[in-house]
Amino acid sequence: MGPPTMATIPPDSREIDATPAPEPKRVGLVSLGCPKALVDSERILTRLRADGYAMSPDYAGADVVLVNTCGFLDSAKEESLAAIGEAIAENGRVIVTGCMGNEAETIRARFPDVLAVTGAHQYEAVVEAVHEAAPPSMGPYFDLIPQALDDAGGIKLTPRHYGYLKISEGCNHACSFCIIPDLRGKLASRRIDAVLREAEKLVAAGTRELLVISQDTSAYGVDVRHEEREWKDRKVRTHMTDLARELGQLRTPDGQVPWVRLHYVYPYPHVDQVIPLMAQGLITPYLDIPFQHASPKVLRAMKRPANEAKVLDRIKAWREICPDLAIRSSFVVGFPGETEEDFQYLLDWLDEAQLDRVGAFRFEPVEGAAANDLPDPVPEAVKEERFARIMAKTEAISAARQAAKVGRTIRVIIDEVGEPDEDGDIGATGRSQADAPEIDGAVYLRNVPESLRPGDFVDVLVEEADAHDLFGVIA
Repeated sequence: MGPPTMATIPPDSREIDATPAPEPKRVGLVSLGCPKALVDSERILTRLRADGYAMSPDYAGADVVLVNTCGFLDSAKEESLAAIGEAIAENGRVIVTGCMGNEAETIRARFPDVLAVTGAHQYEAVVEAVHEAAPPSMGPYFDLIPQALDDAGGIKLTPRHYGYLKISEGCNHACSFCIIPDLRGKLASRRIDAVLREAEKLVAAGTRELLVISQDTSAYGVDVRHEEREWKDRKVRTHMTDLARELGQLRTPDGQVPWVRLHYVYPYPHVDQVIPLMAQGLITPYLDIPFQHASPKVLRAMKRPANEAKVLDRIKAWREICPDLAIRSSFVVGFPGETEEDFQYLLDWLDEAQLDRVGAFRFEPVEGAAANDLPDPVPEAVKEERFARIMAKTEAISAARQAAKVGRTIRVIIDEVGEPDEDGDIGATGRSQADAPEIDGAVYLRNVPESLRPGDFVDVLVEEADAHDLFGVIA
């Protein structure tokens, strides 16, 4: 028997008023801190979306506001507290999560009206708190709609063409200036097959650049003794080198090699094995290495490896294998006990290392950090003077390395395409392989075609350079 016709359907079945769909509850989000916290925010929002919530772009339209805090430095804590205060003033219904969530008493003392406080990467606790504060508007029809719960099918807070790939949580180091292990616990590596599956789905969905992040990318898999997992009919170890090799096999839907950028890479010996993959064009020739200092005495006080001379030799060897390798790092000046000799040692080390991108920070005591109890604190005025000197030094190095690119043709990923000016010229902003989003420089293009889109790869002739940015035209 065929399907019923309109004539065989009882008339009253067509006259019943349809039940209106319930309005979804809306969640606002303020996300502070590092890319790892941003990934946490993406996962929380993905879970909430799967539960029927919608996202609100402002305080006024939100039924509840999440504030994902940073608690690494005292200044970051103050920024987090200010964000909580603003959310309470503008909305009143606030849930706090993230690294500063470990200091619930401090938060509640300042803001007794917060609805809930949870710690870093406590996804289930955050979702439960939202459910309690603003129960989801679910109905029998909505409950039957499957929602993506995997990471790759989730909400992204970054542009479509790049995304963060978090491979682990926590850290096994005991650096005297850092409280990350207290905030996020010991190293906990994700299964390598799950990481690769997420990466594959991200690339298939349009991600052209993967930014690999963790607290210690080089230590990936140490906690699980580098266990093997099945992936594509072969065994792969939970190890940075295996991960890099497999990520280098990914291809975009149009057959291109996506950029894979490695962040927070401690210079363990096995990092040497990744450099040939960069030379082959499978991994982006970029290493983000948190050196923090160069003086052996200061490194010992920081409780970090003091093998700065050996690192210089390795950097030289890396660049012989992969001449286009860009190295980013960060350094702390004014650490307790740092003398003028220690600081000059660092400046001389930088002269030899010739790092491409450098960030510097004045030492700042963090509640709970062992470094707070070290003798011989550096006066604030001296910190400022040293900070100015290291920034001048690294800017000069960067300017020289940028100038060497003038006249070369380099690969660029497009981040933004502008509107035509009065002459019809369209400009665009992109990044070279030496530039991670938001923390490094940019490549500014003139006279690009109307067809250019964010995420496109183009070859660019570099015409000019300054200390941080490049300027050119599509070759």
